[in-house]
Amino acid sequence: MDGIVLLKEDHKTVEKLFKQFEKAGDDATAEKRKIADQVIQELTTHTWIEEKIFYPAAREAAPDSKDHVLESIEEHHVVLWMLAELKDLDPSDERFDAKMTVLMENVRHHVEEEEKEWFPDVRKAMGRNRLADLGEQMEAAKKQSPRDPLTVPSANQ
Repeated sequence: MDGIVLLKEDHKTVEKLFKQFEKAGDDATAEKRKIADQVIQELTTHTWIEEKIFYPAAREAAPDSKDHVLESIEEHHVVLWMLAELKDLDPSDERFDAKMTVLMENVRHHVEEEEKEWFPDVRKAMGRNRLADLGEQMEAAKKQSPRDPLTVPSANQ
């Protein structure tokens, strides 16, 4: 699978989880906890493979993407700290839904920028074969990704 397609699939997976969370209702604390835990794992893995594999390759292939990559890493930093806070927050805490809502807003903004503003340029710069190689590397790296959001490099930058 092509690396950009893989990242977009991850984006779709997370968006589906967000929609489930939004539909869950006020009294569904156990369901919301389960969904939040899935979101935490998906986004931790996703940010890990982007930072370890995709972003360095994007910067190399499309030097003009440098500012987009740097902004994305800063957005990851914010998201990863929110994930770490959600991980330890009781779903009955009054801040849980609010924190999840802000997380969703941040991630949706990030996804829109990536997919609309710079993935097309990176696709053009890399070509089909390079993107296929990256996709394989990222798929393999998913198996080694950390479970703790704060171990992703941008969390501590």
